[in-house]
Amino acid sequence: MSDLTRLTAAQAADALAAGEITSVALTQAVLDRITAVDADVHAFLHVDAEGALEQAAASDARRAAGAPLHPLDGVPIAVKDVLATDGLPTTCGSKILEGWIPPYDATVVTKLKAAGLPIVGKTNMDEFAMGSSTEHSAYGPTRNPWDLDRIPGGSGGGSAAAVAAFEVPLALGTDTGGSIRQPGAVTGTVGVKPTYGGISRYGLVAMANSLDQVGPVTRTVLDSALLHELIGGHDPLDSTSIDQPLPDLVTAAREGAAGDLSGLKVGVITELTGDGYQAGVLARFQESVDLLVKAGAEVVEVSCPSFVHALAAYYLIMPSEASSNLAKFDAMRYGLRVLPEGIDNPSAEDVMRASRDAGFGDEVKRRIILGTYALSSGYYDAYYGTAQKVRTLITRDFEAAFEQVDVLVSPTAPTTAFKLGEKLDDPIAMYLNDLATIPANLAGVPGLSLPAGLADEDGLPVGFQVLAPALADDRLYRVGAALEAALQAQWGGPLAPPEENLR
Repeated sequence: MSDLTRLTAAQAADALAAGEITSVALTQAVLDRITAVDADVHAFLHVDAEGALEQAAASDARRAAGAPLHPLDGVPIAVKDVLATDGLPTTCGSKILEGWIPPYDATVVTKLKAAGLPIVGKTNMDEFAMGSSTEHSAYGPTRNPWDLDRIPGGSGGGSAAAVAAFEVPLALGTDTGGSIRQPGAVTGTVGVKPTYGGISRYGLVAMANSLDQVGPVTRTVLDSALLHELIGGHDPLDSTSIDQPLPDLVTAAREGAAGDLSGLKVGVITELTGDGYQAGVLARFQESVDLLVKAGAEVVEVSCPSFVHALAAYYLIMPSEASSNLAKFDAMRYGLRVLPEGIDNPSAEDVMRASRDAGFGDEVKRRIILGTYALSSGYYDAYYGTAQKVRTLITRDFEAAFEQVDVLVSPTAPTTAFKLGEKLDDPIAMYLNDLATIPANLAGVPGLSLPAGLADEDGLPVGFQVLAPALADDRLYRVGAALEAALQAQWGGPLAPPEENLR
């Protein structure tokens, strides 16, 4: 095979099973690709070439011995740097955790290792997952493989860019308000936020406990289904984990790819189209909806009136939880410790203040201040309490909508990727990128973003979002795979960034 890095995870798994390639050869090809292009893309914060090749060799040995194998055994993967990895740095994109090496693995990482996937490294991210562009990483921004002057989305831009640039076939991300789906939209990749509680959060460095969710980042819907099934399921180490088996996601994806959506009812969310959405985004969205109709789906408009308040509610709930979670970075137990200047005998509070000032970036400080204010005495009910009431209304809107339709659809992001630096000085403009993705996190329902084509204005990827009821993640894969097959039949193959961008 001429270029192993162009294989999807499913194709690589089939080739490994057929003995056409080895995991060592596949993993080495991935590592060579990272060496060739990541100086420009900066998708990775840490690459573990030696460890990945050892894991690949172990996979090949298991296969040679005839041992029972997971379908993805031997397929390389990258992990967002917010997930704990025993023996590998976990910085969360922050100086305050620079050099920290966890003594344990996140549950999802344990599952990857048990299934035999070589972990090639940790991907870049907005500091503590706070951002929509990966420009808030303390270690420099990641760049979009479609245009290196543009953002790859955030907070998980590193994982999305690594997959889009063919540096790795699979990656893990986390989605608090769209941090898997929005990067997927702007990089032309597939990103899934599973049902809240469907995948363990143990070992995920929390930003907002009630919103964070681990999920797959891939190039195809089937690859996401394969990875989702691997990392999903109940975990007794996570008190928010749902003690219920996952639906059959891989079967749903394979059936969806046949292209028959007869009997399915699709709701277009009125509040997530129209004003504020780029014309090219809306054009590709409508074309995708038309393809769903051709596949046999019935499409209707559905109103979710509380969604217009989702952004405001999210930016009170999320900073409130984040400010509480980040209190543990106090320079007393682990992480960065800075002694304040001009104080001979600094107190613990002096050291804490100096360390947090030096270790946290501007966006993290902004959200800590906002969250602390929202939780403060005299303001709790007016801000945080009210936001939680709005969250309940959004959940009820979803429940009412899913009484009418099987899935809901919208554009994933209102625009294509904007230029690096364009919105750094305007936090509100940055936050608006999560307009369409936030409601799913507030309600805990699953969502999938897949490429819908390129916008006419700039030739950059557009994302199409599918939302399903809680625990009905299989519907995402059925609809997503059907639409993906129809789109790729029109395009003559999958979307890919111009290779000259990366040379």
